[in-house]
Amino acid sequence: MNEPQLCGMALTALDRPSPLLRPGNTNCGGCGMSNLFQMMRRAVADRPAQLVIPACCGAVAAGAFPQSAYGAPTLLTTFASASAAATGAACVAQLNSEETRVICLAGDGGTYDIGFASMSAAAERNEDILYICYDNEIYGNTGGQRSSATPAGAVTTNTQEGKPEQKKDIMAIMAAHRIPYAASLSLAHADDTMRKLRLALDLRGFRFLHVLSPCPTGWKSEPALGMELVRLAVRSGLFPVIEVFDGKRHLVNIEPDFSDEALEMYLSLQRRFQRSRLKAADLRPAIDRHWQNLRVLSGRIVPARRDGQGR
Repeated sequence: MNEPQLCGMALTALDRPSPLLRPGNTNCGGCGMSNLFQMMRRAVADRPAQLVIPACCGAVAAGAFPQSAYGAPTLLTTFASASAAATGAACVAQLNSEETRVICLAGDGGTYDIGFASMSAAAERNEDILYICYDNEIYGNTGGQRSSATPAGAVTTNTQEGKPEQKKDIMAIMAAHRIPYAASLSLAHADDTMRKLRLALDLRGFRFLHVLSPCPTGWKSEPALGMELVRLAVRSGLFPVIEVFDGKRHLVNIEPDFSDEALEMYLSLQRRFQRSRLKAADLRPAIDRHWQNLRVLSGRIVPARRDGQGR
């Protein structure tokens, strides 16, 4: 990528000495998950950590046995069982009076869809797990099929004319579980992301982080533009960056300007929207409705709209 990792922040003695994801992994160039791992390295620092990863791109990133690109103990599971396995790992750490932070890292397929039942059950029990969903909005490891995280209008291998359904609101679903902490993360806003990662690592109980993760292969975009795409999604209001505490207190962390220009740019830089000819005007009503709801939840008044150029 042509954008410095962590917005130019240098590695310090306070960071984890070895990467969580080592060089030589099999991730594609420009993969958002790779950037997330670099931020996680700094946030984890000297905390003992264990990874639990279900079937996803993250499961193959380690490379072929007996080598591993992961720099922490890692348990690979089936799609549906990651949260159950993480529950076991967290219980063992508790029984042994260990400070190990169990981190479940899953894609949207293993979070929104196939792994949802075990994740919901672990959240309802408030297991001591940090669950991170890197959301690339497709089943990326199996050829790019649609998931319930795929946005309306996106072409995938099994939605050739563009997906007709809206993307599932996973943050609202997790907030309804009344877990201690849920937050959405923008990789293009490193300071906010680092703060949330550290907070989530320090808290106990079930914590959920939702990360928009650019996928150049599935999004049909240039690898070097991943962070810019995230920035455009946040600026346009398409990807709200928020926190929810105990399912009740909602905070908007980054205020968008609701730019239609940014939204058009976001769509035009990804060929997955070309066939459906999706335009900013097609998305703006749903974005406005979603933000009206967020304003109510966060206790803020909705400003008047200005001529399609923002708020």
